[in-house]
Amino acid sequence: MTAKSNGKGNGKLPAKPKKIKQIAIYGKGGIGKSTTTSNLSAALSTMGFKVMQFGCDPKADSTNTLRDGSYIPTILDLLRENARVDARDAIFEGYNGIYCVEAGGPSPGVGCAGRGIITAVQLLKRQNIYEELELDYVIYDVLGDVVCGGFAVPIREGIAQHVFTVSSSDFMAIYAANNLFKGIQKYSNAGGALLGGLIANSVSGGYQQSIIDDFVARANTKVIQYVPRSITVTQSELSGKTTIEAAPDSEQAAVYRELAKRVAEHERSLTPTPLEPKELRDWASSWSDQILAIERGEARTAGALI
Repeated sequence: MTAKSNGKGNGKLPAKPKKIKQIAIYGKGGIGKSTTTSNLSAALSTMGFKVMQFGCDPKADSTNTLRDGSYIPTILDLLRENARVDARDAIFEGYNGIYCVEAGGPSPGVGCAGRGIITAVQLLKRQNIYEELELDYVIYDVLGDVVCGGFAVPIREGIAQHVFTVSSSDFMAIYAANNLFKGIQKYSNAGGALLGGLIANSVSGGYQQSIIDDFVARANTKVIQYVPRSITVTQSELSGKTTIEAAPDSEQAAVYRELAKRVAEHERSLTPTPLEPKELRDWASSWSDQILAIERGEARTAGALI
């Protein structure tokens, strides 16, 4: 087959558009989701990738550690001021060239917070921003306490190809992760995003790791990285920076770089099998008994009573 001319006489076919890897990071509020996401973005950027971090929390605080602690106008802020908005006005450059966007939300007590995600995603896609910026990664930082219509957009409409959830070993964090798995399972047959795995935050071994490992095994997924609690993260965030920027030679930065490497290499996501309410409650109770036995010296290791 002969290649068609592109009008410049070189006889070459136009280059295919770059395949953008779109990832959604979900997690319970306060679990360290935005901290993890921002360090992931920062680490990917140091690997030479073009990254956009897309904050989907109405608090609009996802990207501030990528910009020395400063906040940026949100897409909904701009739309409240103007009927028509150029999406480029909502994109701000952060650490190492990362593109920062915040969807924003309605005024407190008014409207649906999830609408900000829907509106923001539609605006950027309609104006072909992702292609124009030649991005390698778009990372959506999404509140995971309630997977309502708006917050489920990256999953439901297949905007993200892969979903990762951030969870500690605390029951409410696992409960929120299990609810997310239900949403992924629901939309998986309609072209929705699938689950890449769980990022275990503030987990450094012992029974905490055993709890997480047991949960992911039952839910048909895996832990993609264990992220220990670290004072380095606190120090970095107090200075308005990610750990990757503020303490690049620290052990914690190495953990985030390994997470970025695993995310970059990840290709195959799956449909999870969330636990039913009674099953989850019984599972949690069994772990409560085990931890109590360890504290009393009746068992040496987690899992000894299973």
